[in-house]
Amino acid sequence: MEKSILKNFTKYVSLNVLGMIGLSCYILADTFFISKALGATGIAALNFSIPVYSVMHGIGLMIGIGGATRYSIVKSQHQDQRANSIFSHCMGLGLLIGMLFVLIGIIGPKFLAVVLGADATTLPLTKTYLTTMLCFAPFFIINNVVLAFVRNDHNPNLPMIAMLVGSFSNIILDYIFMFPLKMGMFGAAFATGLAPIISISVLSIHFIKGENNFKFVRSKVYWSSIWDIFSLGLSSFITEVSSAVVLITFNLVILNLEGNLGVASYGIIANIALVGISIFTGIAQGIQPLISKAYGMSNNTVLEKIIKFALVTSLVIAVAIYFGVFFTSDGIIRIFNSEQNLKIAQLTKTGLRIYFIGFFFAGINIIISTYLSAIEQARNAFIISILRGCVVIVPSVLLLSRLWEMTGIWLAFVFTELIVTMIAIPIANSNKEVEIGDKRAGTLAHITIKS
Repeated sequence: MEKSILKNFTKYVSLNVLGMIGLSCYILADTFFISKALGATGIAALNFSIPVYSVMHGIGLMIGIGGATRYSIVKSQHQDQRANSIFSHCMGLGLLIGMLFVLIGIIGPKFLAVVLGADATTLPLTKTYLTTMLCFAPFFIINNVVLAFVRNDHNPNLPMIAMLVGSFSNIILDYIFMFPLKMGMFGAAFATGLAPIISISVLSIHFIKGENNFKFVRSKVYWSSIWDIFSLGLSSFITEVSSAVVLITFNLVILNLEGNLGVASYGIIANIALVGISIFTGIAQGIQPLISKAYGMSNNTVLEKIIKFALVTSLVIAVAIYFGVFFTSDGIIRIFNSEQNLKIAQLTKTGLRIYFIGFFFAGINIIISTYLSAIEQARNAFIISILRGCVVIVPSVLLLSRLWEMTGIWLAFVFTELIVTMIAIPIANSNKEVEIGDKRAGTLAHITIKS
């Protein structure tokens, strides 16, 4: 039995990690090409814009992961009509919220850019990037929703392919738009906006081949159903929004200490870290369908083994990432520091070697949060996510930057993840009984959560 669990774990996690790395390369590709075409000013402008991308991505994950979690649970209980309703509600929510972002992109990009920290130098580039990205918001959100449902529909291969194809397309289009066509910042944002459309096109194969076990149905929408979707996906949303909160806080504090060069340095670190965090998110998303199914079937043995596999995997990957970054920091900096600015190089090298210590704890926190959401412990998952997102990180940045300036800023991420891990592990280990199943469906069992 353990071999079977490990086989499923390896399959789902490896495919999702590959896919999430591809997805994270949306912004990393922009960072590389913008650094070559527009230098430090371009990187700073991109860094001011990324929080908006994180919020859009987070909303897509919240609706997708939340809806797919409930879908997987009710599907395992053979409630097909309800499963179809959940999918339909998620798609409707994604389109509605996406259109609100489009409206913001049309009427308020300049105000938004200023709020995010752009100054006279970076404002034109930041505004251009934000306007373009926001106009593609419906596609970013719907892509995440469909990815989650197809993954939970016993087809983890296709989402991985879709994310990788979208990412590679983004890289190619970035080059074409920014160099041969010389479209500048708009070209970078336009390439990124086209990527989810390409990904959705790949995902449509699942429907064209008739492999989908869910479909659109007309059903009455209840606020309780919407809240159920949001609550189950809330930790995923908070995880992504925490990136936005951290970026905004760091950007403003660093702007005060080191100006746009400091923000550019942090932009390099943050965008590389985005790839690392995506690996942990990939592990978490990979185990979510397995956990939700086991939870719906009241299989406590599978739940325990999956969480153990996930935590060990995250620690191994954290070690590999940290030492990889530590020993290759000079090469990494040369790739993104196209102007070979000495100040940026010095700040980035120190930052990489301190900031990435936090990865030893970040993976644990992301996995535990997703695990708790998948077993309907949304409150505990929310606590972990909100601690990472703002409750600990914001005061840490403000306090430690006063004590040790830039070194304190890099340490703030490490300190935050460590503190949250010290809280998350006892929550996961608590012998608290939780209900399995759906009361409304008439099924109820109990398990004890243990690591």
